Amino acid sequence: MRIGFVVYPNCSLMGLATSAVFEVANVVRGENVYEMLFLSEKGGLIKTSPGLVLETKRIGGIAIDTLIVDGANEPKPASPAMIKYLQSAQHRFRRVAATCTGALVLGDAGLLDGKRVTTHWLFARTLQEKCPTALVDEDRIFINDGKIWTSAGMSAGIDLALALVEADLGAETARSVARKLVLYHRRSGGQSQFSELLELEPKSDRIQTALNYAKKNLHRPLTVTDLAGAAHLSPRQFSRAFRDETGQSPAKAIESLRVEAARILMEQSRHSIDVVARQTGFADRGRMRRAFLRVLGQPPQAIRRNVRQETEHLRGQSGKARRADKPSVTKKHALRGTASAF
Repeated sequence: MRIGFVVYPNCSLMGLATSAVFEVANVVRGENVYEMLFLSEKGGLIKTSPGLVLETKRIGGIAIDTLIVDGANEPKPASPAMIKYLQSAQHRFRRVAATCTGALVLGDAGLLDGKRVTTHWLFARTLQEKCPTALVDEDRIFINDGKIWTSAGMSAGIDLALALVEADLGAETARSVARKLVLYHRRSGGQSQFSELLELEPKSDRIQTALNYAKKNLHRPLTVTDLAGAAHLSPRQFSRAFRDETGQSPAKAIESLRVEAARILMEQSRHSIDVVARQTGFADRGRMRRAFLRVLGQPPQAIRRNVRQETEHLRGQSGKARRADKPSVTKKHALRGTASAF
């Protein structure tokens, strides 16, 4: 299966890290399942944003199975030649993907019309304005809608590539690739782009220490006294400093951290909602449901349902790949081009 990476001057080098996923998949399988090419409008040398120069082949005339459009820190409109090439990709290639702001390039070519897509949250509104008929979800790591795959910020391209490998070669191969890449875990497409600890952005080490303590002890009741002790402040000093630095009360921040931890458990485990509620300190599912509605605007059941649907979709694609004859599939694709506790 030939993977074509579309690049252009000042494209993101981080986005091209997705190529490592396919490279390691070949190692895991013990055969060259994937072949990788770097493509540009005119071919030749292309300088990436940090200065590394790539040797590329000219777009057009090369049989491709999966096309992946790289993103850029400062995206620019696609050229007429690139738009024409991408428009033909819908019919010639089996899949078309974009990492980060590469989605804007697909949008220029009209490939996202009517599709559910994502991109880096900083450019989500720009993408929606460019593609008014697309359903832009700025809070997802990656999304697959038919032949179109899109991912969030640069590192999310790794998650997208792992999902592509899982669709082709099965979940066990994708897990083996993730282990060889020393990834802590494979993020599901439904996982949020945002982290509550990053959103809070405390200015002092003391408040950061208290937040780290809270995250490690969410299963326990947490009081202002507990957090103040971790920060080596009096409860009154802590409450005042916490609100000054984060703009939130300690109670609201802890609730958000609990919701984030519960959401991740819902995405990555098969624990029941009652078990998830207990492990994240909500005590019961009713309290967790109310917190989910306040913070995420949807109940825990919706999170679990979205993950299940995405998993079933990937399993369906994996099943198709497993039913095919593996050695011949590789050749065919290459030739075909397709005080109180909180």
